[in-house]
Amino acid sequence: MIYGLDGRSCEDYRHMEVETDVVSNTDGSARVSLGHTAVLVGIKAEIGKPRPLVPDEGYLEFFVDCSANATPEFEGRGGEELGIELSNTLYRVFNNRSSVDLKSLCISAGEHCWVLYVDVLVAVTLPSSIRLSVRLPSEREENDHMSSSPRSACHSRLMRACQTLQLQRRRRHSIPRSVMSQAEGQQKNLVQSIDSLPTKGPLSCLDQDLLLLKATSAATLSCLGECLNILQQTQSGSQGPPASQHNHGARSDGAPVWTVPKSPSGEQLKNGGLTPLRSAKLSPALRKRSLSRGAERHSGLEDIDPAEEVTDTEDNEEEDLGVLDDQRSVILHLLSQLKLGMDLTRVVLPTFILEKRSLLEMYANFMAHPDMFLSITMGATAEDRIVRFVEYYLTAFHEGRKGAVAKKPYNPVLGETFHCSWDVPRDKVRPLARSNQGSAREPPRGPNNPQQGEDPQGGCYRVRFVAEQVSHHPPVSGFYCECRERRMCVNAHVWTKSKFMGMSIGVSMVGEGVLYLLEHDEEYVFTLPSAYARSILTVPWVELGGKVSINCAKSGYSATVTFHTKPFYGGKVHRVTAEVKHNPTSTIICKAQGEWNGTLEFTYSSGETKIIDTAKLLVTKKKLRPLEQQGRTESRRLWQHVTKALKEGNMDKATEHKHRLEENQRGEERQRAADNKPWTPRHFTKEGDGWIYNSSLWKSP
Repeated sequence: MIYGLDGRSCEDYRHMEVETDVVSNTDGSARVSLGHTAVLVGIKAEIGKPRPLVPDEGYLEFFVDCSANATPEFEGRGGEELGIELSNTLYRVFNNRSSVDLKSLCISAGEHCWVLYVDVLVAVTLPSSIRLSVRLPSEREENDHMSSSPRSACHSRLMRACQTLQLQRRRRHSIPRSVMSQAEGQQKNLVQSIDSLPTKGPLSCLDQDLLLLKATSAATLSCLGECLNILQQTQSGSQGPPASQHNHGARSDGAPVWTVPKSPSGEQLKNGGLTPLRSAKLSPALRKRSLSRGAERHSGLEDIDPAEEVTDTEDNEEEDLGVLDDQRSVILHLLSQLKLGMDLTRVVLPTFILEKRSLLEMYANFMAHPDMFLSITMGATAEDRIVRFVEYYLTAFHEGRKGAVAKKPYNPVLGETFHCSWDVPRDKVRPLARSNQGSAREPPRGPNNPQQGEDPQGGCYRVRFVAEQVSHHPPVSGFYCECRERRMCVNAHVWTKSKFMGMSIGVSMVGEGVLYLLEHDEEYVFTLPSAYARSILTVPWVELGGKVSINCAKSGYSATVTFHTKPFYGGKVHRVTAEVKHNPTSTIICKAQGEWNGTLEFTYSSGETKIIDTAKLLVTKKKLRPLEQQGRTESRRLWQHVTKALKEGNMDKATEHKHRLEENQRGEERQRAADNKPWTPRHFTKEGDGWIYNSSLWKSP
């Protein structure tokens, strides 16, 4: 019976060849052929200086070259990056006393030692009939070639020059790599020593210094490792920018690898796990779904009388973390217990880093410019509407983040809700006009140019918002916003996944939202960027990162928005770029660049440009009911005692109230488990992969 793809049975070995002394001008060489892969190794022994931390040992240096002839995956930078990774791995494995007797390589302690330079080439195996001998020309052969063929002599000289440069580069990097390897070992010993110290009694100044050293040492080594990789790749002479010029775990476009859903597909929740997100082209018309369960659902927005709501007077601006110095030992102790990549969902963070608002209210603050939101549906064409949506999308985030210092909103408890609304004067919602070049522009305002579509009777549009925490583990929030007069609404669900990243904390917002323009029978599917709290031991600050997408299946228009994280060195912060495209014709109709919390510049296909300064945009105050009229689970009322204590600077009292809320939630969860009664959200229902608002506008007759 045949088992292998190459015709081998289960008892047949793959053919392998091992040849030695295949390279003449080395101290040792071998070639191993296995299948269609060949690995050529050459070793050169030279006298060098011992590593500073182990003066009585020699060492080995590795250089792995993954030839593009071996596989197309090695073309470009693919083979180079793998080669560096393999070189570093071999260095760590063989520069170990348990692997090689390194002391036997010492000539004179602290003065001279043997350094073994190991060159590895990974390539394809040539058939025996055309296999070439791998041998470098000797000096005599070079002289013969020089007299007979100037071109061959030039080629030979060039090969030797390249080999000399490679050898010099490897020697130049050998000491930093050896120091890094030793530092990694010492850091592990340091952490073990600190963990073994007694934990009783108050923290002294020395204890705080030790915790600081433990918390920062791993991140420091990671940073130095990135610097060394940048140096190696820069010196390699390859084309293009270094692949590691950004923060650890980030791509060259500034988008962190682990946080960004692939576009147009990504990841979405399904039964608490992750499943492929449907393509925008396959997005179902949710408003056409069955309403068989609609009569059993609770209403949300309809329960609130507009007359009960008053304009919000809360000042949501967050002050700097003035208490950070006093609470530094708490932060250090917390960081010392965390590991890179750890999920922070169940980690209890100190109270003094909290914002004075719930995460559900933060989502509502993204709607601080409802006039721009309403103007989307007033676009004359599909092109106008997606451009307006991108303009609104890019200006929504600056108001959602309050203050320059990174603070964390309250984690909503299961069943928590937030309701609010906005009154938008009709004359503030301006439709798009068309210029002679065919691009979208705003008509000038003035007494001689009345607004197209303006309501002569005046009045306001009403935009209503509701959010609910529909799941606790994993933490999922659903929110819905609508304007019935304009027949448009947004339905979204977000799973916030937080991870510890050394000196940063990353929050990935997994999920999607859909904007429905019922007047035009259009659906716009969009995703959200990730957020990062940087410099958490000094003055934390927030930046957004990742690539998000906006897609309209019906019109064929899509947009790609990239939030760029700050590069590893240099570069600007809060940078964002966007591109709007008509997919059937591959035509770029709009580009945008700037800062998501600063100035944005839009350039249209007609050549026209538009500048939006987010700092000068009018912020419309939301309206909500007073605390005494709110429901027991509404955010403002639920967290009122924590918020009051934070405003007073009483962290102990705030912690006490926060702990009480969390214990109540745990008790209710245990009771539901005992009664075998699963939690049922009030305003949202799980349909397929997402959460849909029960009384959505598209379900209305």
